[in-house]
Amino acid sequence: MVNILVVEDDKNLQKLMTAVLKQSGYNVIVARDGEEALDEMSTSHVDLLISDIMMPTMDGYTLIDTLRKANYTLPILMVTAKETFDDKRKGFLVGTDDYMVKPIDMDEMLLRVAALLRRSRIINENKLKIGDVELDNNTLTISRNNEIILLPKKEFYLLFKLLSYPKQIFTRQQLMDEIWGMDTEADERTVDVHIKRLREKLASFTEFEIITVRGLGYKVEKRI
Repeated sequence: MVNILVVEDDKNLQKLMTAVLKQSGYNVIVARDGEEALDEMSTSHVDLLISDIMMPTMDGYTLIDTLRKANYTLPILMVTAKETFDDKRKGFLVGTDDYMVKPIDMDEMLLRVAALLRRSRIINENKLKIGDVELDNNTLTISRNNEIILLPKKEFYLLFKLLSYPKQIFTRQQLMDEIWGMDTEADERTVDVHIKRLREKLASFTEFEIITVRGLGYKVEKRI
């Protein structure tokens, strides 16, 4: 059974989230703040974390940052009343995987939880499959039947990121921060150059398409 840790100091919301998750077959562990969450994780296996931001003692940012620095790789869904871009940016930079703004739609929460668990399995396996196409993170290759293409590291990571989240739009800055790092001296045009190279190398791969979203960034659409 999948264990989900819900970190939320609002008792009513905590009870509602727990009930909805249990009804969907998940085992739920609860904590009121970041410190309680760390205590729970030291004694229990947790497959996914749902955490509020504003909490007493230890907030969600600190909790997630602490877990990532301790090499916890579990998927994390941040739930918060904060909805500015800077708040979301801070959440993603400390290591959250997804973000929901209160009031929470419980049906949407379940969809996001399922998607995060599915992506977690993909990442843990270090492989991603789209029809006959397979990306192997260990060898930095994309293959189809007997055709194998070895990609440079940055190109591979860029493609793997986009294909892991089909239809999701990523800004150039988001991709720069995650793949090149926040301290890089390269500018956003670097992403465009790598996308162009990927399109040229993978022109024969009709299973997916890298789409430019004008004024925003890039996304991938599956064609199978």
